[in-house]
Amino acid sequence: MAFFYRRLAKAAPIAFSHAFRGQPKSNFPSFRVPFGAIAAISGGISYYYYFSSPNLVHLDQINEETGPKVALNPDNWLEFKLQDRAKVNHNTHLFRFSFDPTAKLGLDVASCIITRAPVGQDPEGKTKYVIRPYTPISDPDSKGYFDLLIKVYPEGKMSQHFASLKPGDVVDVKGPIEKLRYTPNMKKHIGMIAGGTGITPMLQIIDAILRNPDDNTQVSLLYANVSPNDILLKHKLDVLAASYPNLKIFYTVDNPSKDWNGGSGYITKDMVVKGLPGPSDDALILVCGPPGMMNHISGGKAKDWSQGEVSGILKELGYTEQMVYKF
Repeated sequence: MAFFYRRLAKAAPIAFSHAFRGQPKSNFPSFRVPFGAIAAISGGISYYYYFSSPNLVHLDQINEETGPKVALNPDNWLEFKLQDRAKVNHNTHLFRFSFDPTAKLGLDVASCIITRAPVGQDPEGKTKYVIRPYTPISDPDSKGYFDLLIKVYPEGKMSQHFASLKPGDVVDVKGPIEKLRYTPNMKKHIGMIAGGTGITPMLQIIDAILRNPDDNTQVSLLYANVSPNDILLKHKLDVLAASYPNLKIFYTVDNPSKDWNGGSGYITKDMVVKGLPGPSDDALILVCGPPGMMNHISGGKAKDWSQGEVSGILKELGYTEQMVYKF
């Protein structure tokens, strides 16, 4: 394992199909990593939450008679221990957290978890927390662990907290938080527009579709990044696209290298028209990325975190609120 992490630290983009060897294999072909699918930041939630003392409920308190053992709890904060971590590229890290190996995480497609970290005290002396949502990229059916892919920002309170963690440290987690409830064949064609770590909820859905032989959904992904080296999970995405004819991917970057053969610049109307399904009751467009990209493509969520109105490129092209989902 130590050798793997030394080698992984030098790899960019990472070859995720070789990550975390020794874990149980999924039903995917051998090239598939043991990951289901974001986030990374989902929906741009950014707020502080206050608790006088953490209410930590541990897995061994779950009543096994009520059904399969589930690690997550939507009502209480749980401590999950960091098992290991690896550097993916210059600013992104992979974190594996462990729990009871006989339990499942309890994550549905597509949903996320929320994490919290202490950031001092308020004027009344109560502990103040920063809270951020993330989408695990491990297979939802994996037992005993889940993986988070996190980009570390210089001013990011939560991402800096994750960057400071060492194996054996714990993080408070609550969830799952349901986003889009995906069901097989719910649409004939799903288009996806992702920026940076916004790829994680997309992967959760892509993996669910591709591992189900009865799901005939066509998937088209437009994935935008700053540079080719910033494209997360590119190896995995390329292998999946080469192996499954119902998955099409187009990359675009702001700063292309000399040997780059993908798109250049921000996602445009032309890219959407050529790469994604047109407005239709049989199509759904999913969008996840930084606020600037969201505003450009679809508009952000409403102040109450509901979906809000569609604006930007998608509105100009005729997509309605029923045809667009914003993570």
